[in-house]
Amino acid sequence: MNEKLYDMMDWAAIEAVVYSEEDNPHSLLGPHSTEEGILIQTFIPTAVSVNVVLDKTKDKYPMELEDEAGFFAALLPERSIPEYTYEVTFDNGVTEELKDPYCFKPQISEKDTKKFNTGICYDIYEKLGAHPREIDGVKGVSFAVWAPNAMRVSVVGDFNLWDGRRHQMRRLWDSGIFEIFIPGIEEGQLYKYEIKAKGGLTFLKADPYANAAELRPGTASVVADISDFTWTDSSWMSARKKRNTKKEPMNIYEMHLGSWKRPQEEDRIFCNYRELAPMIAEYVKEMGYTHIELMPVMEHPFDGSWGYQVTGYYAPTSRYGSPEDFMYFMNYMHEQGIGVILDWVPAHFPRDTFGLSNFDGTCLYEHQDPRKGSHPHWGTLIYNYARPEVKNFLLANALFWTEKYHADGIRMDAVASMLYLDYGKNDGEWVANIYGGNENLDAVEFFHHLNSIFKKRYPDALMIAEESTAWPKVTTPVEEDGLGFDYKWNMGWMNDFINYMRLDPLFRGGHHGELIFSMIYAYSEDFILTLSHDEVVHGKGSMIGKMPGDREQQFANLRAAYGYMMAHPGKKLLFMGQDFAQYSEWSEEKELEWDMLENEEHKKMQDYVKALNTFYREHPALYQLDYDPKGFEWINNISADENMLVFTRNTRKREEMLLIVCNFSPLVYENHKIGVPYPGKYKEIFNSDRKEFGGSGEVNPRLKQSKKDECDDRPNSITIKVPPMGIAIFSYTKADKKVSSNNTAKAGKTVKKETAGGKAAAGKKNLKDELAAKFQEAQAEAEKQLEEGLRQITAKAEPAAEKAVEAVKKETAKVEAVVKKAAPVAEKAAEAVKKEVQKAAPAADAKVQKGRKRSKK
Repeated sequence: MNEKLYDMMDWAAIEAVVYSEEDNPHSLLGPHSTEEGILIQTFIPTAVSVNVVLDKTKDKYPMELEDEAGFFAALLPERSIPEYTYEVTFDNGVTEELKDPYCFKPQISEKDTKKFNTGICYDIYEKLGAHPREIDGVKGVSFAVWAPNAMRVSVVGDFNLWDGRRHQMRRLWDSGIFEIFIPGIEEGQLYKYEIKAKGGLTFLKADPYANAAELRPGTASVVADISDFTWTDSSWMSARKKRNTKKEPMNIYEMHLGSWKRPQEEDRIFCNYRELAPMIAEYVKEMGYTHIELMPVMEHPFDGSWGYQVTGYYAPTSRYGSPEDFMYFMNYMHEQGIGVILDWVPAHFPRDTFGLSNFDGTCLYEHQDPRKGSHPHWGTLIYNYARPEVKNFLLANALFWTEKYHADGIRMDAVASMLYLDYGKNDGEWVANIYGGNENLDAVEFFHHLNSIFKKRYPDALMIAEESTAWPKVTTPVEEDGLGFDYKWNMGWMNDFINYMRLDPLFRGGHHGELIFSMIYAYSEDFILTLSHDEVVHGKGSMIGKMPGDREQQFANLRAAYGYMMAHPGKKLLFMGQDFAQYSEWSEEKELEWDMLENEEHKKMQDYVKALNTFYREHPALYQLDYDPKGFEWINNISADENMLVFTRNTRKREEMLLIVCNFSPLVYENHKIGVPYPGKYKEIFNSDRKEFGGSGEVNPRLKQSKKDECDDRPNSITIKVPPMGIAIFSYTKADKKVSSNNTAKAGKTVKKETAGGKAAAGKKNLKDELAAKFQEAQAEAEKQLEEGLRQITAKAEPAAEKAVEAVKKETAKVEAVVKKAAPVAEKAAEAVKKEVQKAAPAADAKVQKGRKRSKK
C-alpha cells in the first residue's frame, strides 16, 4: 500500500461514505488538488479493480483499494485536474467505463436555492427533478430533490443496481436541496431517491418533480426530456391572447380519458393520447363544444381515485402514453380550435409511502399536527401552505402545465376544503386560526400569491375554482381583496336545480324557489353552470336516471333541463355521456355506452344537445352579458302552479334579444298570453318539443305580432302555445308602424289589386293615417304648452326661493353670535364645578374608607 496515499486518507469521512451517512460526498469523492498531486477517490461497491484512464493521453493509473467495501484512491502526478474515465471491473467479471459523477459542479445556483426557500422560484421545476443535459461534453442526467431533514439522499435505479451507496448526493448549502449529475444515464430509465432519515431508517421515494412515472402498479419515476417536442399551435396561442372569454361562448365537455373510449384489443386497457386526440376532437367539434376539461391527468396510483389523489404532480399519467404523447394531444386540440382545461388538485395528497407523505422522515409537505394535516373525509393529507417550499412546489406546478403543456385553463379542485380549517371535521378535529376563526389564512394567502403570479404570466389562461360555499369575492381580482379566480363553479345552482328536476311535476310548484333562487346571487360571482361527474356517480344516478316519469317523460324532462341550463346566465359544463342520456352511472372501469346511440331516443337526445350547443354559439344574447345584470330580465317568475318561467336574455342590441319560455309541467298551454318587453314581432326559433328531438311537436310555426294587451306588468303581450315539459325561444323584430295585428303582419305576401274594394281599403287606410297625424300634432302642441307652463312657474318661484335662502343665512348668523357670547360663561361655570368637586373629594374618600372598614367587620 502506498504510505503517502494512506496518510492522505480522511478515515472519518470515508467511514461516513461507506456507511452512507454523508450529506456532502463531493468533498471527499472525485478529484481534489493537493501539494503532492491530484487525489482521486471513488466508492464503487462490488468493484474488484478500478483504473483512472486519462481521456487525452490514455494513460492508465491503477487505484488502490483503501476500504474493502469498495473505496478506491489514486494520486496522479498532475498539477491540474485532467479529464478522465474510470475503468471498472466488477466481481462478476464485467468491465465498464464510467465517468466520475463527483467531478461536476452544482447545476443549481445558490441564488435559486434562496428563492426556493422563500417560495418565489417559479421555474423550480427546471432545477429540481431529473433533467437530461450535457456538461463539458458529457451527457447524463442532473438530479435534485428537496429533503432538508434527511441524513443522506441517493439516486437509485437499474443503472446502479438500486444501491443507495453508489450515487450519494450532496447537500447544497443550507437549502435542504440534494443534487448530483450522473453521466451515462439515458431517457426512459427508472429511478427513485433512497433517503436515510435521522435515526437510520432508510426508504425509497418517487421524485416529486419527475416529468414521467412508471405505469401502475409500478411506482418509480422515469427519466424524461420534455424539451424536444415541436409545437404547431401558434395560431391558437396568438388568438387566445386576444380573447375575452367573459363575452364569448364557453361550453365545456368534461371527460375522463380512460373511460371515454377503450381500445378494441383485449391486451390493452387504455387508448394512447395520440389515438384519443383525433377521436375526441371530431366528436367535440361535431357536438359544438368550445372546450374540453380533463379530469386529472397527473400521475396517480389508484384508478378509482379518477386522478384526484396525485403522486406525480409534474408527470402526465403513463396510462395513456408518454409526456410527448400528451403534448401531441394538447397540440392537436389547439389545431382543431378546441381549448383544454386541466383539473388540478392542490388541496390534498394520498398517504402512499412512495409519495410525498413523511418525505424525508418528517412531515415535510403536510402538517405534523393531524388536526391540521389530515383530511378525515378522504383519508388524505393536507398541504402545509405556510411552508414556503411547499407553496413554491404548488405555485410552480400550476405554471408548469400552462408553460410546458399549453393548458388553456386550470380548474382547481376542492377549494372549499382549503379555505376552511374545519371542512369535513368534527369538533376537536381542527385547530382555529390566530383570530379564533375557521378560515385557513395560509390557504387564502396561497390563492392570492398563485392567482397574482399566474395572471401576470398567463393573463389569457383561466383559473377556475370548484368552491361550494358562500366565501365572498372568489372571482374578484386580488387587487380588490378577492381570491383572484376567473370563474367559479355554481354548485348552488347545480344542487337546487337537480333537486327540483327530480320531483314529479305535481310537486314542483312547492319548490319553485329552488328553480329561481340562483338569479338572486347570479351576479355575485362569475359562475360556470355545471352538471359534472360528481352528479352521476356513487348511487346518484345518471342525468336521465334522475328524471321522473316514464321513459318518454324522462327524455322530455332532460331536454327541458338542458334547455334551461343553456338559457340561464353563466358559462356551461356537461359531463361526458350525459349528452346522449346514458342510463347507467359513470364508471372509470368501462367506456361510455356508445351502443345506446343505436336506439332512436338516445340518438335524438344527442341531436338535441348538438342543436342546442349550436344555437348557443350562434346567439350572443346567451353569452355576451353573462355577468352583467342587463343581460337578463324576468318577465314572469311567479307562475309556480304552472311550473313556468318567462324571461329574456339580452345584448346591447335590442334586436338580438331572446324571449325564453320554460315549462316544467307535462301540460300543453294553448293560447297562453305572456308579456313582452317591446312591441313587435316574435318568432319561435328553437323548441325542445320538436319531433326531430323526440318531442310531441307542440310548436309555434307562425310569427307572433304583439298587441297592446297588458300582461305580466307589460303593456304589450303575445299569445303562444307553450310546449309540454319544454323550452321555447323567440327572436324579436322591431314593430312595423303600419302593422297592428297578427293578420296585417303578413303584409308583403298580399297581392295588391286595383279594384273598387281595394280603393275603399286604401281610403280607409288614408283616413286612419290622417287621424294618426292629427293626434300626433295635438300631442306635440300639448307637450309644448306644458313646457311653457313649467317655465313660467319656475320663473315666478325663483325670487321667493332666493329670499328664503337669504333669511336662513341671517338666522344662522344670529345663532352663531349667541353661541360666541355663551362660550365664556360656560367655561366659568365648568371651572366652578371643578373647584367644588376638588373640595368635596377628601370628604368622599373618608366615607369610602369607613364603608370598607364596616364591610371587613
